[in-house]
Amino acid sequence: MIFIVVKFEVKPELADQWPEITREFTEATRAEPGNKWFEWSRSLENPHEYVLVEAFDDDGAAPHVNSEHFKNATAEGGPMHQALASTPKIISRQIDGEGWEEMGEMQVR
Repeated sequence: MIFIVVKFEVKPELADQWPEITREFTEATRAEPGNKWFEWSRSLENPHEYVLVEAFDDDGAAPHVNSEHFKNATAEGGPMHQALASTPKIISRQIDGEGWEEMGEMQVR
């Protein structure tokens, strides 16, 4: 599986609007056949930073980055691009596994 984490620093005046700015892109990506999950969180330390955790089947990321909705979302001058305060930071890795597993160091019974 391809596991990706991206940090987006949004302009302060647009930070509260980020979920709506990314809504169409998020919905389209979640509907892709190879998408396992596509989840946004907001940083507790920096209210202008959103963290995206996403995963794709081994061959699912290439169709994602070549899709129209990805090209539109990342286009210079587009709504997402204009809302950003800096270039997003990314970690993208091929990992073993098919999804989330229970944490061995902490069990809730």
